[in-house]
Amino acid sequence: MIDATILLGELAYWQQTSLRVVGGLAAVLLIAGTLVYLHLFKLVSFMQSRLGPMEAGPFGSLQLLAEVGKFLQKEDLVPRKADRFVFLAAPFVVLVSTFLLVVVVPWGPDAWFVDSDIGIYLAMAVSSVSVIGILMAGWGSASKYSLLGGLRATGQLIAYELPLILAVIGVVIQAGTMNMQLIVTAQADGAIFGWDGIGNPYILTQGVGFLLFMIAMQAELTQTPFDMPIAESELVTGYMTEYSGMRFLLFFIGEFATAGVFSAIAAVLFLGGWYVPGIDSDDNILNVIGPLVMLTKVVGLTFLVFWFRFTFPRFREDQLQKLAWKVLIPVALANIVATGILKVAF
Repeated sequence: MIDATILLGELAYWQQTSLRVVGGLAAVLLIAGTLVYLHLFKLVSFMQSRLGPMEAGPFGSLQLLAEVGKFLQKEDLVPRKADRFVFLAAPFVVLVSTFLLVVVVPWGPDAWFVDSDIGIYLAMAVSSVSVIGILMAGWGSASKYSLLGGLRATGQLIAYELPLILAVIGVVIQAGTMNMQLIVTAQADGAIFGWDGIGNPYILTQGVGFLLFMIAMQAELTQTPFDMPIAESELVTGYMTEYSGMRFLLFFIGEFATAGVFSAIAAVLFLGGWYVPGIDSDDNILNVIGPLVMLTKVVGLTFLVFWFRFTFPRFREDQLQKLAWKVLIPVALANIVATGILKVAF
């Protein structure tokens, strides 16, 4: 098998960059499309004793293309009093944040877009860019509903970014690196009480961190029960109220793609990423099956996200903030202290 790094090394820098950009965009669209069809169209329908879309293609398999075609045909309207540039740019800022998250996720020993020594730090940093896009959408729309949604989203995302980042610190302490590829190999080459049959996936030792990460991720995605920025019964659709056509579609793609990418990051941090027990971590076969393993873990984690979304009622704003500041952040700090003590002791 040809090593992907050798193949890329023979290309010019602009060619490598172009291939990685195209690959990243393809990954964003593939993740978003897979999650929409599997979870939103089918899985949730079965959970609610419905069939879901069945007319477009076999078992509704082409419904997603029909939805995309519908949005592309709709008129792209801009409110008369809106800040035109800010209003039009906001969806692209959100989508760029998702794209930048994708490029730091490893999918195999050599299957990566960017292998950075500060990979997880970079991921947590660029995830904050979406807050700017959401605030731009709320402000630029010149709508009270949109502005309230944007302000709610900003307050919520800032509050829940703290437990999200603090949950990651425990993994970084245990792995001794911020490189996401090395975090995977640390789990692959680890052992549980001397037994290395499945490595040492950090969900076993960082179970608290995993739970904190998933809760904070649910809030970062503004999914129920943390959907106060959208709150359809109160704010119509919050910061997206005035959007139509392609730009509404971009927000929709960004929402599901971000759910998939955050789940991929959780899979890397806590579930061993692309590693398969019983196969050497530097075996080239993992460049082929690694992406499939990652996709399987992503689908499993996003199932939890959408299961909670369609199960729990919405929090009040005060309950939402109290959960972050009075529960999640103190627990995350305690987890960091405990991890640090055990790291030094053992």
